[in-house]
Amino acid sequence: MSSDTQTAQEAQPAQDVLTFADLSLSPKVLSAVADAGYPHPTPIQAGAIPHALQGKDVLGIAQTGTGKTASFVLPMLTRLEKGRARARMPRTLILEPTRELAAQVEENFIKYGKNHKLNIALLIGGVSFDEQDKKLERGADVLIATPGRLLDHRERGKLLLNGVDILVIDEADRMLDMGFIPDIERICEMIPFTRQTLFFSATMPPEITKLAEKFLQAPVRVEVARAASTATTVTQRLVSSKSKPWEKRDVLRQLIKQEEETLKNAIIFCNRKVDVSELFRSLTRHEFNAGALHGDMDQRARMTMLSNFRDGKLKLLVASDVAARGLDIPDVSHVFNYDVPIHAEDYVHRIGRTGRAGRLGKSFTIATKNDTKYIDAIEKLINKSIEWLDGNLSTIEESAEDESPRRGRGTSRRDTRKDESAEKKSRSQRQRETTTDKAGNDQQKPSASVSERKPREETNSRPVKPAHEHGRNHRRHYDDDNGSTPVGFGDDIPAFMLIETKI
Repeated sequence: MSSDTQTAQEAQPAQDVLTFADLSLSPKVLSAVADAGYPHPTPIQAGAIPHALQGKDVLGIAQTGTGKTASFVLPMLTRLEKGRARARMPRTLILEPTRELAAQVEENFIKYGKNHKLNIALLIGGVSFDEQDKKLERGADVLIATPGRLLDHRERGKLLLNGVDILVIDEADRMLDMGFIPDIERICEMIPFTRQTLFFSATMPPEITKLAEKFLQAPVRVEVARAASTATTVTQRLVSSKSKPWEKRDVLRQLIKQEEETLKNAIIFCNRKVDVSELFRSLTRHEFNAGALHGDMDQRARMTMLSNFRDGKLKLLVASDVAARGLDIPDVSHVFNYDVPIHAEDYVHRIGRTGRAGRLGKSFTIATKNDTKYIDAIEKLINKSIEWLDGNLSTIEESAEDESPRRGRGTSRRDTRKDESAEKKSRSQRQRETTTDKAGNDQQKPSASVSERKPREETNSRPVKPAHEHGRNHRRHYDDDNGSTPVGFGDDIPAFMLIETKI
């Protein structure tokens, strides 16, 4: 990236009177935009579209929810009105980090390109290769893909990239988080050097800056907000909680009930997929209208869940970070961070799901004492302090009494299991240490080591041959009145290992 990079100002004074007609878009595109009900471009659109139409490389930096997708879709549609695609040689390529983002970009091309006759191919995982191959054979004017599936088609000889005129790398910082940067570098080397590159990201960590410098030629830098800033339309609050999972779930349920009057719908973010499933089941048990979304779900289930949430059939959507970036659900009233994100940049993207297109939104982040360093990193990144809703973490005194298991239906079962496990362990230990002589007198003797234990030969069970006579699959039996227990498992021995084998 050359040193004479141009920079667009954050907000143009005439932004309130600027229309899409002032951006030199084609009549077909202007007609579709008017039908969609958008009279004025957003700052990122106003800054990026004119330069993209001129064929310049663009580096766009804007917070999520500011209309980045349309800022490359609209100029691409205008430029694609001339020319025709050839089989297996797409004219343009858009790289997205997730299937949902790729599907959303396809929806934008369909909406704004309704007056065009363009072939659009979507290459994402979870979908049959055969159907995607058929679209490539017909010739794709627009190819939208995730890096992994694109490289799969390329290696199978079904795709040629030497006809790509426009390359779009969207959500570049998310590509970095998901480990796609090596794939991006491979793909860029397959595309002609003379291409136009449009590069968009909400944040610019050093790795992304180096990538931009490597693949952009004299780009126009369009920055409508400071990198990693949050929308001013979102009210942000921190909520203190104790560290136990059931305590955090209690806090979340109380928040949802407190916000019931203004809560139209909400996305609840967890750091791990297993927590998504656990929290979803908990909310369902408490009769909340909730759904779940995470990366292990198949594509059809994920799209159905998103569709139900968009259509208002679900009020709460528990999700991993697969839903944090770029998903266009325009009217989300609340975002709850059940877990504080480990990467500060993810916080920006999560709360960006609300307060979109000038609407007001609220975000609540549940924090424990273990999250202090993550909160500090978030506040440093967004350059502002986040207010606490009802006392900060220093007000929580986790005394020994607080640390003991709560009384309640859920914890009682947990306590019971612990007590039973301890009792069983103690009883098993006593039985191993106690042997009864022929006179019936109990004698205490030290526990034998593994090498000193003998096969059961004088018990009520069948005689057992020495281990070496049974081959490598023989399971040895040791002296234990409670049955044989392989050393090393304790009370957690799998059930299948307790099945008696026939000898």
